[in-house]
Amino acid sequence: MQTYQHYNATSIQEAQYYLEHYSGRARIIAGGTDLLGKMKDEISPLYPDALINIKSIPGLDGITEDEGGLGIGALVRLEDIAHDERIRGNFSALAQAAHSTASPHLREMGTIGGNICQDIRCWYYRKPKNRFPCLRKGGGRCYATEGDNRYHSIFGANIKEGCLAVHPSDTAPALIALDAMVQTSKRTIPIEDFFNVEVERTTVLEPDEIVLELRIPKQPKETKSAFIKFAKRKSIDFPIVNCAARITLAGDRIAAARICLNAVWVTPKRVVKAEEALVGKTLNKESAGEAGRAAIEDAMPVRYNRYMVQVAKALVERSVLACRPC
Repeated sequence: MQTYQHYNATSIQEAQYYLEHYSGRARIIAGGTDLLGKMKDEISPLYPDALINIKSIPGLDGITEDEGGLGIGALVRLEDIAHDERIRGNFSALAQAAHSTASPHLREMGTIGGNICQDIRCWYYRKPKNRFPCLRKGGGRCYATEGDNRYHSIFGANIKEGCLAVHPSDTAPALIALDAMVQTSKRTIPIEDFFNVEVERTTVLEPDEIVLELRIPKQPKETKSAFIKFAKRKSIDFPIVNCAARITLAGDRIAAARICLNAVWVTPKRVVKAEEALVGKTLNKESAGEAGRAAIEDAMPVRYNRYMVQVAKALVERSVLACRPC
């Protein structure tokens, strides 16, 4: 690894000062499970001049509950989220997603803030020593378009650039299904609007902006949520496809639905057509099948990832059925 400066920030203001001082050449570090690997492999043409440690800032690692819902600090570890009884009981999709992420050792280090801010996993983008200067590094092409695209987008490239790399987070679709908000050092952002596609960026965060907390509203009565992940191995692997669903019932009919797929597009993809297919229906295999078919209606797979379309369909169906009352 190359040399860099390291600062233990004691407040949000101090962390912002360092970020401003380095004018885009500093990075925030918490668990470091994504960032340190990127730095070790030198995948980026620009190496950070400084790392700003925010684990030293008090008050960002707690889970609080009030009448409005749940607050989860950006530094709360994924393992703690997976086992928190309040989350397991009332926000099941998030607990299941956190438990599905990486391995137990990585979950003990990785934070919820880091998980939603992590970088893409495309093997062309991640090749050490910046071997492939792709679009997401400011280069001139997406190598996956004609190369090995077996784990890439099945809903087309993003409009601005043409990149086929998918977003890898497990917690992101659960947070979208649960209608979470992201509180930063500058503003409050609906989680669905938090993700973005730019050169070496996956979020809308400004260079000196820091995630502080995630707020999940209290769920309506008769609401259940679920998360399902498809990967080669249950431990370690990033998703090939994952899905989170939240279903609210009114009697024996579905009153509302929110469904989000991930690892299938350049940002987490809320499948509105699948949601619309469920409203007013009875929650059963037939309606879940309709939702699955609606979810993939706009799919545009490329040469090597056509199998992902059927995986996405199946995960939508299964996550919806997992929301049935016990």
